[in-house]
This record gives sequence, C-alpha cells and structure tokens, in this order.
Amino acid sequence: MKRSVLALLLASAACSPSTTTTTNSTTTVEKKAETGTLSGVNQAYIDKGVKPGDDFNAYANGAWAAKAEIPADRSSIGVGYDVFKVAEGRNAALFAEIAKSNPAAGSDNARIADYYKAYLDTTGIERRGLAPLKGQLDAIAQLKDKRALSTMLGANMRADTDPLNATSLSTENLFGLFVTQDLNRPDTTVPYLMQGGLGMPDRDYYLSTKPDMVAQRAAYKGYVAKLLGLAGMSDAGARADRIVALETKLAQAHADIVTSQSAKKGNNPWKRADFAKKAPGIDWDAYWAAASLPNQQDFIVWQPATVVKEAALVNSEPLQTWQDWLAFHTINQVTSVLPSAFDAASFDFYGKTLNGTPQQQARDKRAIAATNAALGDAVGKIYAEKYFPASSKAEIQGMVKNIVAAFDARIAALDWMAPATKVEARKKLQVLRVGVGYPDKWLDYSGFAVSADNPVANLQGAELTHYRQQIGKIGQPVDRGEWWMTPQTVNAVNLPLQNALNFPAAILETPYFDAKFDAAANYGAIGSVIGHEISHSFDNLGADFDSTGKLRSWWTPQDFARFEASGKALVAQYNAYEALPGLHLNGQQELGENIADVAGLTAAYEAYRKSLNGMQAPVIDGLTGDQRFFLAFAQGWRTKTREKALRARVATDVHAPAEWRVLTVRNLDAWYPAFQVKQGEKLYLAPDKRVHVW
Repeated sequence: MKRSVLALLLASAACSPSTTTTTNSTTTVEKKAETGTLSGVNQAYIDKGVKPGDDFNAYANGAWAAKAEIPADRSSIGVGYDVFKVAEGRNAALFAEIAKSNPAAGSDNARIADYYKAYLDTTGIERRGLAPLKGQLDAIAQLKDKRALSTMLGANMRADTDPLNATSLSTENLFGLFVTQDLNRPDTTVPYLMQGGLGMPDRDYYLSTKPDMVAQRAAYKGYVAKLLGLAGMSDAGARADRIVALETKLAQAHADIVTSQSAKKGNNPWKRADFAKKAPGIDWDAYWAAASLPNQQDFIVWQPATVVKEAALVNSEPLQTWQDWLAFHTINQVTSVLPSAFDAASFDFYGKTLNGTPQQQARDKRAIAATNAALGDAVGKIYAEKYFPASSKAEIQGMVKNIVAAFDARIAALDWMAPATKVEARKKLQVLRVGVGYPDKWLDYSGFAVSADNPVANLQGAELTHYRQQIGKIGQPVDRGEWWMTPQTVNAVNLPLQNALNFPAAILETPYFDAKFDAAANYGAIGSVIGHEISHSFDNLGADFDSTGKLRSWWTPQDFARFEASGKALVAQYNAYEALPGLHLNGQQELGENIADVAGLTAAYEAYRKSLNGMQAPVIDGLTGDQRFFLAFAQGWRTKTREKALRARVATDVHAPAEWRVLTVRNLDAWYPAFQVKQGEKLYLAPDKRVHVW
C-alpha cells in the first residue's frame, strides 16, 4: 500500500453510534444480532505453540504461513492479494459485459473495450513487431544537437511522480512532474519537478556495494543489452555499457529516499528564469515549450541539487550516449505490448531478478491491470455504481467519524502538548476531508483516442492523456476533493496538502471489513487502517502542514522536540528488527508509516472501546473483545514474501514489511493484559519504553 498512503474503509451498523441514535432499541438489537455476531478471527491461522509475547505475528498467522504457498506469478501473498482478487474478478466481468454491449464509438465504454482487446491481441503484437516505435526511434537517431535533445526530453515529460510518496520518486524520463497546490500558497496549483532517469527502482541499486545489489546491476546491464539486441541495434553491449554508466551518474546525483521524504527540503520555489541560471546544460526554453508549459512561470523543484547535476549531465555527456539512453527507455517503457521476446526479457529482469517471481501473470490478468491503469476513472465509475451501494458509503463514513473523534479526544487529553498547539492539531481534524468509495468528479477521457489494434499507441496515449489532465489543473481553482486513487483500487491514501483522505470502494471486503463481524474485528482490521490514514496527518511529514495544507510550523518548540523524541524512539525500535540475516529494517526511512501505525492502531482501539457504550464486550469463540481486536489487526497483515522481494522492499519501501507492522501492538498498553504478556518475553517493553507518539 502506498505512502501519503495506505488505509481502508469499513463500517458496521452494529458498532456505529449513529445507528443507536436513529433506531428504536428493538431494531438496534436485531440489527446487531444479524450483522455483528462473528468473531472475525480465523483461529486456524493461529500457531498456539508460539507465545504472543515472543512473536505476535507468528502467533496470529504462523499456522497459515506454514501452509501458504506463494503463487508462481506473485512475489508475495496475503490479505491484500485475497481482496485484490475480488476486485480483479469483478473487473473481468465488467470488461466482458462492456465488450458484449457493442459500445458507441468514442464512448468511455468503447475505450475500455478497445484498450483491453488491443492488449490481448498477441498475434497482432507479434506481427507488428517494433513498427509502432519506428517513428520515435528514428527521431532519436536523427537528433542533431543538445537543443534538439532538450526538446525531446521535454516532450517526454510525464506526470508519473509524487513528491510525498518516496516509493515513486524514480521515473524513466529524465524528470517527472507532479501537479497540486503550492506548499506556500494553498489556493494556487503549481507543477513540482522531480528527479528521474533511472531504469532500476532507486539510486542504491546503482551505488550500493552489497553483493545482491552488485549482482542486480550486472543483470541490469545484461538486460539493457538484450533489449537493444532484440531491437536490432548494433553494438548492443557497448551501448548498454554507456547507458548504465550514464544512469549511474544520474543515481549519484539523486537525493536518497529519506531526504526526498522531507517537504521542508523539497520546498524550493523556482521561477522559469531560474532554471537557466541555476541549472545550465539544458535549453530550458525548448524543454518547457515541448513539455506544453511554454509560459509557466512558477515551479517547485523538489530535489534542486539533483536537477542541477542532471542538467549538467545533459551538456557534458555525449549526444550518442543520450540517444542510446532514449532508445532503450522508449522500448523499455512499452515491453508489455511488444513481441513476446521483449516482454519475457523485461519480466526476467524486473520480475525474476529483482523480485524473485518465477512466473509471469496470465495475459488476461495483466490486460485488466493495464486497462485500469489507463482508464481508471472510466472503469471506476462503472465499478462504484455496480459494487458500492450508498448504504456502504454511509456506514464507512460513520466509522471514519468515530475514529476521527477518538483521535481528537486523544489530542485533547495530551498532557505534554501546549494549548496553542492543540488548537492547531484539532483544527486539522475538524476540516479533514474524507472521500469514501469514489470521487465527486470523474476524469474526462474524451481527448484519448484508443485503438483496437495498436496497444503501443494506447499505452503511450494513456500516459500523455494523464499528463495533459494534470497540467490542465494549473491556473484552475484548487480542488481539495481531488482523488488520487480509483474506486477499484485496493488501497487508500492520505493527502497532506489537501488535508484529505481517499478510501476506495474495492478495499471494503472481508477480512478487512465484514458486516457479519463483531465490532472488535472490524475496528482491529479496517479500523486500524482508517486510523493509520488519519494519523498520517500527524506523522513526521503531515506534522509540517497546517489545516489548509500550507507548509507551516504550528508547533511550539517544546512540543515539536517531544514529538521528535518519540520518533527517534520508534526509529531505534525498527532499526533493531532483522528482516533477513544481516538485513535490518530502516527505521528512519519507515518513520512516517510507523508513526501512523502506532497512532492509528491506538485511535482504532479507543474508538472500538467507546463503541461498546460502557458495555462489556462479548466473548466469541473463546476470545475476548480485546483479543479479537488485536488478532484481527495482526491477521489483516498476514503476508508471505519471497526473499528477493523482501530485500527490495527493505531497500526502497517507506513501509515496514507486513510481518513487522504486526509488532506495532507492543507499543499499546492494552495488548499486554489481553494476552498476558510478561517481562522476559521477547516483545515485552517496559511501560516507559512503549512509543505512543500521540
């Protein structure tokens, strides 16, 4: 799940206070009996040979992990995959219905049908070969000078990055663009320029001396050479050497993940004229004109030192090297819709070598994912209408309201926070905008021409359409209700600049949420994720933004020092976890997510307890309410991951791997009596060592 990101939705009439105030007592009791009677905990997953206080993840999920097998076409398996399969099956059914309906030409349904059909037409893909790319590759080969190179680099700009999502910092284009409200002027929309240019996930893949990274670098160079050879280019090995050497220089210029997570370090307003003065080497007039921003004056440069260095490389590196780099990435970005030799080579590197996945997904499943990526809102509108009723939206909004109230009460009761800081913090909650299920406005695809027999043009056209949609926001009023995920996405997101949350419809599935589950399970599973997203407004990134989304310090120095001290304690706690022999987690890289986990689980627990209205929770299947809450939370993170994928996630992900997110429980006082955790057990923390943050 994503940064600025991750979360869910949910709701149960049985545990929503709004239900008890709008129905008579008889109706309420009947509804609770109907909807809230199951424990929501799968006891077959529990390994009772493990003490909860020694390894709560192994206790909650050990029996499942012992039997679970990762499918050959996956790098991991777990709850998220189970819920994803539900959404995937629904999408497959929708696409089949659309295809049979003979949609009108030019309609969104026709675009969906044609995009899906073209992606599946492997016979046509083989027949066409590289012909769909011939014009682009010829244009690259014919570049005459650095001004022409600057023009092409600008024309390749896409809106494929997110400055507040460190997992999407790298783009195969030299720079990436992100368009949203200004950090300093919340009523103004501006483009953010970000570092890019890499074919591997992160700078460390080029620079690290760890043996696995060194081996992956060698494999990457071999992959580059293979792709160029398949394209019929001469001296493929020599070209690959030049390309990887160039990308290594780009990686050396890149800021690391921790630096890139800081909004304060990213807050670098530049005027258009500043680019030529501060970052010479690119013909910036040609670049911005080709990027369809010929008159844009205001930008925010997220990694200014990187932009300066990458611009200098445009000038210093030979034109031929840049031509090789452009040719490779032009091909590499569309391998999924090129002949099978290209597609297989790409999977061998990105799937097998980087993530250890033995087998590629079936073509039809990949076609579903590709169509969703290209036409997300068009598909999402149909998905939401069919699978997300208004009643579910209302229930989810009620649960979100309860958890926000619990978080607010916790802030109000903090004994270490000054009154002035509390006012600002609680104001953020008062105006927090929560989107549930689907957006109020849908993206317009009327300018996107989709062909039933040119999947390369479709893929590239989808990226260009998204770019145009994004830059079209510049100069328009800021839309604080803008969504950054589609309804059919199994995920959720916190948007610090908008002070908003998105909870897509597809996440509302068992075991995250089930109306038949008792309140404890729903609050432990989906409630903890809702709490997590709310808490992102107050993590080490969210704490820098006020209620309007402006980057502004609203803390007293003493309060912020206390907040940072809690963060340092959490960093140390996660640094101590060893994912694999010799491979420790990176507590600083994961800090924002870990803060949100601790604070979110705490808020969800307190909201659950309040939902009982002073009553004793029932014992169900031999489990108390608190036990069901914590077990549902832990089982909501049950995951099994291939070793290579785990190494990649530790290296690049801002989330701790799922197994260690389960261990958040050791920071909550209520977990200890629920499972009789005692001093001397491995997860035991003395009360003064438990990190509460909020």
